[in-house]
Amino acid sequence: MEWDSSDDGLGGSMEALPYLSESAQSMPSTTNISEHEFSCHCCYDILVNPTTLTCGHNFCRHCLALWWESSHKNECPECREKWAGFPKINILLRDATDKLFTEVVQRRRAEIQDNPKISRSLLAFQRYGDNLGRSKPNQHKGAGFFFSGVLTALTCVAVMVLVYHWSSGVVEQQDMLISKPVSHWTPEDVVSWLELLGPWAQLYREPFQQESVNGRLLLMLGDEELLKAPYSIDNQAHRRAILAELDRVKTLGVKPPQNLWEYKVTNAGKSLFLLYALKRSPRLTLFYLYLFDYSETFLPFLHTCCPAITNIGQSVESSFLNTQMEPSWRQWGEFLVKYLLLPYQLIAEFAWDWLAVHYWTSRFIIVNAMLLSVLEGCALWRLWARASIRAMPRKMWNHLWKMLSQGFAFALLWPFFPQFVCNCLFYWALYFSPIINIDLVVQQLMHPETQAL
Repeated sequence: MEWDSSDDGLGGSMEALPYLSESAQSMPSTTNISEHEFSCHCCYDILVNPTTLTCGHNFCRHCLALWWESSHKNECPECREKWAGFPKINILLRDATDKLFTEVVQRRRAEIQDNPKISRSLLAFQRYGDNLGRSKPNQHKGAGFFFSGVLTALTCVAVMVLVYHWSSGVVEQQDMLISKPVSHWTPEDVVSWLELLGPWAQLYREPFQQESVNGRLLLMLGDEELLKAPYSIDNQAHRRAILAELDRVKTLGVKPPQNLWEYKVTNAGKSLFLLYALKRSPRLTLFYLYLFDYSETFLPFLHTCCPAITNIGQSVESSFLNTQMEPSWRQWGEFLVKYLLLPYQLIAEFAWDWLAVHYWTSRFIIVNAMLLSVLEGCALWRLWARASIRAMPRKMWNHLWKMLSQGFAFALLWPFFPQFVCNCLFYWALYFSPIINIDLVVQQLMHPETQAL
C-alpha cells in the first residue's frame, strides 16, 4: 500500500507537469509587453545593446556614444545625473530585447554597422572607456608618474631658489641703464651704452672716454657733432645707427631693454601677461601688440621673425637700422601667412634669434612652441574628423570672450600680487610648461579620438 500511494503521488505530479508547462509558456502572451517599455529615450526605438547608467536609465549603446561625443559630458541624457566609471551593457536586458524583438533588433544592428559616423563614435567611446580603466590601476606608474616626479622636483628647486633670493635680498644683477635716467648717466654708463650697440661701436669708445661724455652731453649730440672731431664718425651708417638708438633713449628716458631679462625688469606685469597670452592665444596677443604696442614690441618682433632681404655684404649697423624701419610688403605678406597658419612658428623664430643671448631659455621656448603647434593641429583635426567645423565661429567667439575677460581680470588684480608670486608664475610658464605639454602631446597622438575639445 505504501508503494502504491507513492506511485499515485508521483503519477499525479507527472500528470500536472503538462499543465504547468503550458501555463509557463502562456505567461509572455498574458503579460502586456509593449515596445514602449523597451525603447530608448534618445532615439525612441527598440533598445540595441542597452546600456544602464548609475541613475537607472537605459539607452542604446550607440545613442549614448553619440551623446558623449557631441556634449563631451559624462551625464545622463535624460536626468543629467553624472555617471560613475564607464557604463556597461546590461546583458539581461539585451537578451530580453533580442528574444522579444528579434527582427527589429537585427534590422537596427545592420543599420548601425552601415553607418560610419556611428561606428566611429562607438570606437571613440570604447577607447575612452579603455583609457579610463587603464588609468585607475596605473595612475601611479608609467610616464605620468615620471613627469609628475620631475615637475615636483623642479618646482621645489625653483621655489627654494626664489625664496632664498626674496628673503636674503640677493637680486640678479641687471643692466642699471634700463632704470637709470639718461640725464644721470656717468661717462662709464655712456661707454657701456655705446658698446651694447654692437661690435662696430668699439671703434668710437676711446673718443667718448677722452671727452668724458655723460648723459646730459650725450643728449645734445647730433649728426654734425658726431661727424666732427673728436668723434670723427665718418661712416654714415654708423652715425645713423647711433642717432637712431639715441632717439629711442631720448623718447624713453632710459636705455631700451635688449633681452628678455631686461624686458622683464622694466615691464614685470606686461612680460607675465604676454608669456601666458602668447601660449593661450598667439593670434589675439600679436593683434593686441599691433594695436597698442606697435613701435616698442611689435615692430622689432616682425623684423626678427620676417627679416627684410639684405645684401650679403651688408654691415651689422645697417641691419640694426632696418629693425627701426617700416616693414616691406614682402615682410607683411610673410608675417600674415605665418600669423594665420603657424603663429607658434613666429615665437620659435623670435626665440631662435636670441639663442646667443639666452641659450637654454630660447631652447625651452622653441620646444614649447613646437609642442603647442602639435596640440593646435590635433584640435583642428578633431574638429574636422567629427564634422564640427560649423561650430568653429561659436568656439572662436567663446575663446575671444574668455581671453578678454581673463585679460581684464589680470589688469585689475596685477597690482595686488606680490612680486614673489609673479616670479613663480613667470618661471613656471617659461620652463615647466614644455614638460607638461610633452605629456599632453603623447596623449593626443596615442588616442586622438578620445580627447575632448
